[in-house]
Amino acid sequence: MSPSRYPPKKRHQIPANLVQPLWLRSRESFVDDGLVYDPIAATACQRCQLAPECFSGDVDQKQLLHATLTQLCDKQVSAFLKQNPDGWIVNVGAGLDTRFYRLDNGRCQWLELDVTENLLWRQKLFHASERYHHQCGSVDDLSWLNDLSIPEQSPVMIVCEHALLDCNPMQIAKFIQALGLHFDSAKASLVLAGDRCMHRLGQKMGSGQYAHGFASPGEAILRYLPWAHWVETSSPLDQHCHRWKLWQRWLTTFIGSKQRFTPVVVQLRW
Repeated sequence: MSPSRYPPKKRHQIPANLVQPLWLRSRESFVDDGLVYDPIAATACQRCQLAPECFSGDVDQKQLLHATLTQLCDKQVSAFLKQNPDGWIVNVGAGLDTRFYRLDNGRCQWLELDVTENLLWRQKLFHASERYHHQCGSVDDLSWLNDLSIPEQSPVMIVCEHALLDCNPMQIAKFIQALGLHFDSAKASLVLAGDRCMHRLGQKMGSGQYAHGFASPGEAILRYLPWAHWVETSSPLDQHCHRWKLWQRWLTTFIGSKQRFTPVVVQLRW
């Protein structure tokens, strides 16, 4: 038989820390009653070479935790855009996030911030948009704040789903305080880790290896930004999802522990 006229497509060998969240959302898209539907992620994953690290541990539980945190952030961003359809979303440490394609309302402005090499992977996998901007920046190097071209009166929401999980408390404090000083008013949706994520139970629930852990993430944010109008914390275990029911039933005996064994989403406004 003669060889194929078309050579097989070469798959991108993307670092595991970038491609695993994309892959987990792709998997969730094929679950009945899945928490996140992300066909863009599914299409992009067909062009990626998955690293062995993606398959380590309890993938199903990691997928559930990641999808729940993503769903929580999606709800908060959707609510912000419903109130502010022309608002700005600033996604810090964007990685291969596809939230813009899932939630775009046709009017908002969206800024993806990340280090240069991650932005290059984004450009290879996702199509551009006139309201969809890329800019170099991170939670550590805050010089991007001075380069923003957001109109002064525009409503702004900062989203940070993954990047802060790799930061220690001092880095998190510096980041949040810099946001509070730069923006006169804004909303933020931040994923922070509970202090018992490294516990055997936290690991079984899908938690990873994080650089910090807070017994009460919401109170920690208020210490860093005491002039915030309000802070609200949402735990994956608060969600009405049958896949969490066993954990919810088991943890009812641990009062106040829901925010400690997994990352949670902290929303604040100032």
